Amino acid sequence: MADSGANRNRLPREILPGVLVCSDPTEVARTAARRFVDYAWQAIARHGRFHVALSGGSTPLEMYRLLASNEFRLQVDWPRVHVFWSDERAVPPDHPDSNYGMARRELLLHVPIPPGNVHRMEADDPRIGRAAHNYEAAMRRVLQVDGGFPAFHLVLLGMGADGHTASLFPGSSLLRETSRWVSTPIILKLGARRMTLTLPVIEAAERVLFLVTGSEKAATLREVLCGKSECPLPAQMLKPRHGERIFVVDEAAAALLEPATELSSTPEKPGPSTPRGSL
Repeated sequence: MADSGANRNRLPREILPGVLVCSDPTEVARTAARRFVDYAWQAIARHGRFHVALSGGSTPLEMYRLLASNEFRLQVDWPRVHVFWSDERAVPPDHPDSNYGMARRELLLHVPIPPGNVHRMEADDPRIGRAAHNYEAAMRRVLQVDGGFPAFHLVLLGMGADGHTASLFPGSSLLRETSRWVSTPIILKLGARRMTLTLPVIEAAERVLFLVTGSEKAATLREVLCGKSECPLPAQMLKPRHGERIFVVDEAAAALLEPATELSSTPEKPGPSTPRGSL
């Protein structure tokens, strides 16, 4: 990934509490990698371990490459990191569409994380319902349970142009789920089955970090952050109960946001202070 000294020192600008705008996808990846390092450092200092749920898709790929690079790799105490996934496609781990496979190729093979600390969603299991049950059991073994749900230190997410996040799609009955940790919805518009963490699990996280890039997502991002629809989008519904929700976006995705901030008549409360070294 091309980079320069000037770009490395460029800081994102916060145009809404918890909404950081970067110049381009390269800077989104770098800002997210810095945040990942900081959050890992903080969690390990407090709890001795860092529990993170990774996302798939194209947006986090450059971030994973950065974390695997010489610049970032040694800044994380990888033997104390436990990696889960927010969702997965029903494909084998070596399939090009596998979220696990992408993270393994770009990150996990290049850092000293113990194999036992990597918890793959086995969505390719023909008995996918049982695989979901087993994944919940794995979370119970590793994660602290808070209010009936596992408490991740960080959940990484993307957002589709339709407002979906993880495998939580608009109109899905899964958005009303209140007790299950892991579900296996059939995504009708894709004609495919997925495995996904449910909304209450993600909302129990200490931090939820969205990475959003591209002009095709600008209108949706504005709706998620500023809209008041009676049928909110999944990414809009997702609000951590005791933690913070952070969006790291590029200029293209943020193109429609600044007019919204100028028109807003109700000032929002300041977000949590920026963690050590985040930017």
